[in-house]
Amino acid sequence: MALSEATSHNSRTSSGFVDVEQAQAALVEHYPRLVRLAYLVLPPSLDRHRRVLTAHSLVQRALPRGRGSAEVGPLPAQRHGDAPTGAGAGGTAGTGKAGKAAKAGDAGSARDSRDASGAPGSGEHSGEHSAGHRPGGPHGGAYGYLTAQVLRAALGGERRRLLGPWRLPAVPVRPGLLPLVLGLRLFPRSGGAYELALEKALSEVSGAARAACALRGWEDMTDAEVCRMLAAAGVEDPEAALAEGAAIRLPAGSNDRPLLGPSEFDPCSLQARPTDLLRRRQHLRAVLAAVAAVAVCCALLGLPGDSWGPDGAAAPPYARNPAAEKALDPGSLTRVPAGAWKRASRADLSVWPARGDLTRDRDLLRRALTVWARPGGEVRVSVTRGTSAGPPSGPPQLLYAGRVDGTRVVMLHDGLRVARYSEPEGADSGGATLDLARTDGADTAGSGALVVSRSDSNVRYLTAPWVSKAAEVDLLQADDDGRPLNREDDGVLTSLTGPGSDPEECHRWPGLLLSTPSPSPGSTRTTRHLYTDLGELTPVRITSGNPRKKPKDAIGEGARARLAHTACGLRSMLGGGVRTVNSWKFATQSLPGTAGSAYWTCTRGETWRGRGARIFTAFRRPGTEPDEQAPVTSRAVDTPACGPREPYALSGALWKSDTGDRYLLAAGSRKVTGISVTGQGKSRNMSGTWPGRKLMLSAKKGAKAKLTARLSNGETLGETR
Repeated sequence: MALSEATSHNSRTSSGFVDVEQAQAALVEHYPRLVRLAYLVLPPSLDRHRRVLTAHSLVQRALPRGRGSAEVGPLPAQRHGDAPTGAGAGGTAGTGKAGKAAKAGDAGSARDSRDASGAPGSGEHSGEHSAGHRPGGPHGGAYGYLTAQVLRAALGGERRRLLGPWRLPAVPVRPGLLPLVLGLRLFPRSGGAYELALEKALSEVSGAARAACALRGWEDMTDAEVCRMLAAAGVEDPEAALAEGAAIRLPAGSNDRPLLGPSEFDPCSLQARPTDLLRRRQHLRAVLAAVAAVAVCCALLGLPGDSWGPDGAAAPPYARNPAAEKALDPGSLTRVPAGAWKRASRADLSVWPARGDLTRDRDLLRRALTVWARPGGEVRVSVTRGTSAGPPSGPPQLLYAGRVDGTRVVMLHDGLRVARYSEPEGADSGGATLDLARTDGADTAGSGALVVSRSDSNVRYLTAPWVSKAAEVDLLQADDDGRPLNREDDGVLTSLTGPGSDPEECHRWPGLLLSTPSPSPGSTRTTRHLYTDLGELTPVRITSGNPRKKPKDAIGEGARARLAHTACGLRSMLGGGVRTVNSWKFATQSLPGTAGSAYWTCTRGETWRGRGARIFTAFRRPGTEPDEQAPVTSRAVDTPACGPREPYALSGALWKSDTGDRYLLAAGSRKVTGISVTGQGKSRNMSGTWPGRKLMLSAKKGAKAKLTARLSNGETLGETR
């Protein structure tokens, strides 16, 4: 496309601003020229396909940012036939004026002929490739700005940036997202020996030198104009780049043809070939396999999780198999008939009937089952120590489903555990609780009652079907016969008042007394069991007696009297998963003078899990009030002492008589044949060994001693601690 003479005369632009629309018009008009300039400057090490796409991408990204205008500095002016040509216009480039003068005749005549005709010597692109007709007119400043931007971007792959005192390695120039070519490889038309030699000569110099050569040979700029353009493009040393470009050894015959005219360097005149078809087929198969794998994974992760119905506060389903679904199906719950316990060979939780007014509420039962299997984050879960918190292995047994104190309660039994689910009545969500406790090995006495509701300090029990009477007793009152408790038709008792939460106060400790008639026909004998609440789902049975023998329920006068002096010590067993508590008077000791006799007791709390038993010993001195608590002399955890495996006990205490004398008292259970003391009083040594199972030594205030005992079988027994 030939440009007008007016356009040529107005190409010089002083520093000012270039409007983005004006720059876009110049880019569209001179697009082939700018792309060829970028292609020449880009590193020849790039393969031709990538080099072509990168050249087009750099030109298309050369517009100013935004919708406004960009500031430009002074750029070179349009050249005419009287301007001297730069190096690269002849066959062998010279340097300075000497090189130009050597070729003045040939080059000058060539330029005059091109200027006069307005057409380039190559004849391939008449307007764009003419050395005499360069872009100018109203777009002269815009074209100069675009040229500088294209050069800056093309030379960016050779520019090393600074990070403080360090110089970072150059980052290769990469094409942008557009233009995008898939399935084809594009490259300019192949040339002959001349083009190959010229390509080799340009590949041996830097990008700035190739830019200088292109500006002199293609844009027909003077040395000063080339330096200004290179400086505008960000070249650090334009003069060195100009000298390196002038030293390029061009192939023979360069005087007879335009320097950069061959189609080998025209990225707008392209040839197309397919990519590697076999490799593309392999890649396509790999991509399809990866997409299929991702789709399968997404399908598995996105399976619907609410096909089992409304699960209330339960978490998402953990498994989908027939056994798990059957265990969570309300229709599969085990329901024992009402009178089955009368004909059963044993009486325990397995023969409890399903009671309550909500035993047919399938929605409530389903929520209870699913929360047991998958308690959600909003469910308050309480698990007794040593109890598994997992779901039932099969359909559990329904013990109770009804309304208690404004809540809906469901109690289930899976043979090893009892689960209590509760939710506020009338609420659609929130407030659900789940309590789990072990009941494996529970006999008739251990299955007498379960805690169905606990609020503040009040407790309500669900009693066994064989319980005929229930009463509330105060364990601190030995002569308390109990207050009868009303029992509803579904077996739920009226509430009992708890002992209170203040550990410093112990004015009352409630107990539950249950009566069971004899199962023998015609017998009027009644069996009574004593229980108390220690914070678990199952009440703790209280017994009394030597652990070597079978303990009995603590309902006798002597047992109740000893229990009245030690019941407050049960607070140390709260929340420990205690199953039974046995109180044992292991020694009675006479005190000096007329003080009378004192007795020693050992109280042991057995747990459902078999370990972690809690023990404390107490010394009951004479002359104390009936409701006064005996001082605790020692405590121990997880020890076999005072139990059926080791029915032995040893304890000691400092005692002050009414006359002010102080004594070290010690006592052991039967089978103890001697007591050894290791200690030091404030004024005397108390160490030694004394025969027998009782010991009394004079002591001073603050005396400390360690006790050991020798058993009849030769073993050594330590003090319970």
